[in-house]
Amino acid sequence: MPVSAEEAERLFGLLSREKALVLAVSGGPDSTALMMLAARWQKSLKQPPKLISVTIDHGLRAESKAEATAVRKLSQSLGIEHRILRWTGSKPKTGLPEAARNARYRLLAEAAHKAGAGHVLTAHTLDDQGETILIRLTRGSGVAGLTGMKLASMMPVANGRRLILVRPLLGIAKTRLIATLKAANITYADDPTNSDPVFTRARLRASMPVLAREGLSAERLGLLGRRVGRIEAALYETLRAAFRLLAPTPWPLAGAVAVDADAFSRLPDEIALRMLGRLVGAIGKEGAVELAKLENLYDGVVAAIEASWIASPQPARFRRSLAGAVVAVRDGQVLVEKAPARRGSQKGRSNRRISALTTRKTRPVARAGSR
Repeated sequence: MPVSAEEAERLFGLLSREKALVLAVSGGPDSTALMMLAARWQKSLKQPPKLISVTIDHGLRAESKAEATAVRKLSQSLGIEHRILRWTGSKPKTGLPEAARNARYRLLAEAAHKAGAGHVLTAHTLDDQGETILIRLTRGSGVAGLTGMKLASMMPVANGRRLILVRPLLGIAKTRLIATLKAANITYADDPTNSDPVFTRARLRASMPVLAREGLSAERLGLLGRRVGRIEAALYETLRAAFRLLAPTPWPLAGAVAVDADAFSRLPDEIALRMLGRLVGAIGKEGAVELAKLENLYDGVVAAIEASWIASPQPARFRRSLAGAVVAVRDGQVLVEKAPARRGSQKGRSNRRISALTTRKTRPVARAGSR
């Protein structure tokens, strides 16, 4: 069933007061439908936002230039300004999908900045959501990953600017978008890489019809994502409460954080694991912490705390580094501090002297309370 005008109003309605919106349009069915629906919605408004469609030519296929030109013609016929941006330079031999994705978001962010737009709209669908959750399942994702993509999120690559990525079609099945284009007699491109089995997403996409026959459809996976999202929200609030209780100091500014070991051990495992991950990520400053490595670290911390109960008055000591941070268990505390630089550098020698001074103190920089 095609997407109706009334449904399009609900999909785009919250964006009606924006000055300008950037649409990511590759020329495939999903993004072509996004542009067509946005154009219809724009015409229904008295003071609509300016729409700018942007096509990223990755230069990976011979057909990409012609497809970008076709998008330009369609965009102009719909009364939408269009820009073609090209991913130039050498392309990596491995990790190409991720590199192309990062380049696409970077170029879209640049286009939004030039247009004075605070939002970039992409054409992710319910099918994409199902595939994303399925991919994360195969990779052993935790609860947060199984929530899938959000309707709105911060742009991954925005050069320090506040830019919102919006996925208005996230609850719409791909078949409905194709039906919408057919009803309007609008053609679209078919990117063969979307079905190339060399890519993980393409292989899982090919398995979706089989899974759907067993009941694991994109709709069911999307439902799973929404239900897990409720759990994730509850865990987030519980984690915030745990931080207020055990680590209320503005710890990212402190350089080191100490949490009462006994109180930490009484937290539910998932909350304690997340607290440890947040502290390591903020103090180590090396980005997201891999879940499996964090779980291994957490197991070591818990084992050291439990050993200290048995070995008292000579408690077991624990010290391990991860993602630029050092985690230690000593003196009844779980201490997280920045790891010293590698040996051999002047900066490393200075950091080690500072670290030595810190560890000799009876109270670390940011001493958290116990309960």
